[in-house]
Amino acid sequence: MQVCTDTSEAVELFPSQGLYLKPMARVSISVQLPPMKSPGKSISNWEVMEKIKVMLKPDTFSMLKVVKSTLEFIRFEGEAENRACLKETLKIRVAEAKIPFPTRHDWDSYFRDAKNVNEMKPGERPDTVHLENLPCRWFANLNVGHDLNKPSEYILRKVFETFGDVRLVDIPMLDPYLRDINKNNGSIQTFSFSQDLSFEAFVQYKEYISFVKAMTALKGMKLMYKDEEKCFAADMKVDFDKTKHLSEENIKKRQIERDKLIQLEKEREDRVHRERKQEERRRQEEIRKQEEEQRERDERKLEKIKKRDARQREREVKRRQKLLEKKKREEEEKIATKKATEERCKLLEQRQCEATRLLNVLLDRVKEEKKKEEVEKKMKELEELRLRQLAEEQTRKDVELKNQEEEREKRKRKLTEEERLLRERLLKNLKLKREKLEEEKRERKRKEVAGKTKLRSVLVIKKNVDKRTRQKSSLTRLQSQIDLAR
Repeated sequence: MQVCTDTSEAVELFPSQGLYLKPMARVSISVQLPPMKSPGKSISNWEVMEKIKVMLKPDTFSMLKVVKSTLEFIRFEGEAENRACLKETLKIRVAEAKIPFPTRHDWDSYFRDAKNVNEMKPGERPDTVHLENLPCRWFANLNVGHDLNKPSEYILRKVFETFGDVRLVDIPMLDPYLRDINKNNGSIQTFSFSQDLSFEAFVQYKEYISFVKAMTALKGMKLMYKDEEKCFAADMKVDFDKTKHLSEENIKKRQIERDKLIQLEKEREDRVHRERKQEERRRQEEIRKQEEEQRERDERKLEKIKKRDARQREREVKRRQKLLEKKKREEEEKIATKKATEERCKLLEQRQCEATRLLNVLLDRVKEEKKKEEVEKKMKELEELRLRQLAEEQTRKDVELKNQEEEREKRKRKLTEEERLLRERLLKNLKLKREKLEEEKRERKRKEVAGKTKLRSVLVIKKNVDKRTRQKSSLTRLQSQIDLAR
């Protein structure tokens, strides 16, 4: 891919994606070398190439390479921005290089002479264009959520629908199972540093004329990408498909291989999942064993701590016993001292009790007078409270009687409405039954006129009589239910 500075000869291919076609300006240059007089001396190809570039200025080559080099001449192949000629007379021969591209005669003769092809089937006739070295980013879907480094079959289809209706498109690099399918088919795998930057594609047209239009338009052209700032050009290889890539047979084969690989991948994932589960179980078992060992160590440690605590408790009990004995002795001494003090206090208490008794007698008399006043006051309050409660109880009873009366009125209206609806339903049913009886009578008369036997007529009449009897009984029961409802 080269930077393109001259877009004057560009032809629109798919402008919305920024894709154009640009004619190739490829030339073949032959430089005749002079005979070398000194043995061992040679002319550098690089020096000759630089002199050619200097002579071409101000024009430049976008690509210049050595095709063949001998002692007599050097042949170069170059590509310019346009088809301008060299202005100076040099001791070189310059001619437009022939670009390898298939002709109509090539594909017609190929499919005519090829074996195991049926030109009535798509993919086995000249209808598929095989393209290589297409830049991935130029055919990427620019919408949000799409990978800008991978081409899109949708964009590829839209681009090549410029020449006619497209039946199928295929971009092998988008198939994640293609490498495994090629391995199974014994295909040789090649590696290129640019395989992630460019891709190959197959475009199959519905009609032969569309295929011819595409091949004619792409002949001698390279692909040009144009954005707001720069233009780039890329050499693409175009040929008609010779491998029946998009034939129904090969599509089915690839699909079968793809299904097999999907199944194998699923089995491999299941196997990995089982192995992970086994590894997880093994790890859980190891963790369980470690936990058991840790628990045993903790139990032994706890046992040691319990024994140490037991010894400490025994020492503590002994120390407490000594303290209790000491306290007991001190208490006995305190009791003896307390007895002597109590005897001295008893006399003082007796005198104090006598004085307190006299004081209590006086206070009791004062309290009795005060209690009488409080009792009279409370009696008045209780009488007022009783009168208020009687008034509230009378008011509540009046409200309840009023509510009960309203409830009886509502129930009475509801029963009246239900009785009216039931009567209307019964009358409607009775009317329908009468109409049915009339219809049966008319049917019976029609049968008698048609010449039915007397015995059958008698049976029909008896059956109708039974029906009327049952209907009357049902009406009687309904009437009784209505009376009960009332």
